[in-house]
Amino acid sequence: MKPADPFNCSVAATLDIIGEGWTLLIIREAFLGTRRFADFQRHLGIARNILSDRLKKLTRHAILKRVPIGPGAKRHEYRLTGKGRELLPLLVALTQWGDRWINPDGAPLTMVDRRDGLPIRPLQIQAADGRPLGLHDLALAPGPGASEATLARLKALK
Repeated sequence: MKPADPFNCSVAATLDIIGEGWTLLIIREAFLGTRRFADFQRHLGIARNILSDRLKKLTRHAILKRVPIGPGAKRHEYRLTGKGRELLPLLVALTQWGDRWINPDGAPLTMVDRRDGLPIRPLQIQAADGRPLGLHDLALAPGPGASEATLARLKALK
């Protein structure tokens, strides 16, 4: 996915890698502990060719790592990398949003703390000092990767 305008955008770049529905479900399965091709296919009901394509893409982008099962093995499993594990807040946010707005009868599953069994809190955006922030508390500032088009767009937004 390429942005319609020259505004360089991390959201668009991220969606280009993980934004397709099957891809997010594969990542969800990896977080649930699924590692083998056949298990991904069985749990998701996804066609082999689509699964193969998505696993290759996730491996190419270092979100999953393809690991041989034993020395000299012809079979492999897929494990989340550090980069892949950093997608956890995204999956939690999608789950919490879906639990609130899509599932009127309540959450199908509840995420709980393994230590005490209590449900986790809703994700919240916080300031550096820990204050909760809402949409109207946020502003955009140019980052180190801002293009000239991004700088111009930010200037126009003010």
